[in-house]
Amino acid sequence: MENIEKKLREEAKRLLEEKRVDALVGYEAGTLPLTATPCFITNPEDADKLVWNAFCTQNLAKYVHDLISQHREAQKRVKPEDRKKKVVGVVARGCTTRSLVLHLQERQYGRDEVVIIGVPCTGYVDRKALTAVLDGADIREGSLSGDKLVIQTAAGQKEVPLADVLADNCRTCKFNNPVISDVMIGEPAPAMAGAAEEYAEVEAFANLPTEERWAYFTKEMSKCIRCYACRQACPSCYCKICFVEQTQPQWVGLGEDATDTQVFQFMRLYHMVGRCVDCGSCISVCPMGVDLRKFLKKLDKDAFDFFGNRAGASLDDPPPLSTFKEHDPEEFIYNP
Repeated sequence: MENIEKKLREEAKRLLEEKRVDALVGYEAGTLPLTATPCFITNPEDADKLVWNAFCTQNLAKYVHDLISQHREAQKRVKPEDRKKKVVGVVARGCTTRSLVLHLQERQYGRDEVVIIGVPCTGYVDRKALTAVLDGADIREGSLSGDKLVIQTAAGQKEVPLADVLADNCRTCKFNNPVISDVMIGEPAPAMAGAAEEYAEVEAFANLPTEERWAYFTKEMSKCIRCYACRQACPSCYCKICFVEQTQPQWVGLGEDATDTQVFQFMRLYHMVGRCVDCGSCISVCPMGVDLRKFLKKLDKDAFDFFGNRAGASLDDPPPLSTFKEHDPEEFIYNP
């Protein structure tokens, strides 16, 4: 991992020095032990702050989209002859590159506006799982040693196998290596151990009676406080005005009515059909621990079963709801 970090910093510095990118989005060490946070680099000298490890959680494609779209808005106030294009570099693992592919397919920016530094991924730490393993104890110091986390708390030192605290979406990931890149750092990562069981949990849930599934949905959505953190973290949520804030027409009420919360989550889920890359960003930021992934993964499975589509897996395979094929399955269409 140290070798990857070294090469990553060298590549980032080169891109900035040669002015091939105007800004680079990556990760730096967080202010708390065993954390990493997104960072934005414009000076080559700052490339040395970049890190790549099991604590890099967020899907950085979100920031690429925001930087480019905000720049375009700002350029509208500049004379046409003086307008400039902004090129953003990004450190991208498998799920991040899939989100970038979706952005390109949905024409959010051009391929020449993003430079992708691909990195192999073996999964990231689920902070909630780590907290549970430590019984909520505060982490004073910590480091990653091989396949174990060595953690110092008030109760003493503890070793935690990394495999025990990986995020669920990482355990079953089939795309832990970049699907597209301009430069690849390091060798491809081995397949994740649970990749063959990617849809096992979804299939088990789908086989439950309708009443049990609905009871689970209502239970999970009752936790939701409508903070919209899931929407803010999602790289596929980039509407200038979200439907929940629209007033003409008004789709969702602004109060705490349970049905309004369910409608918000229903509609957001269906906006993710063929567009969710299972990066886990929405789950990692949810303060209430709402199980969004189970429902998103079901939609992912349906898109694969019905249309053979995996979101963002290839530039040549557009999202199923944005294209038409003459022989698409149509059994769901109601004929009176």
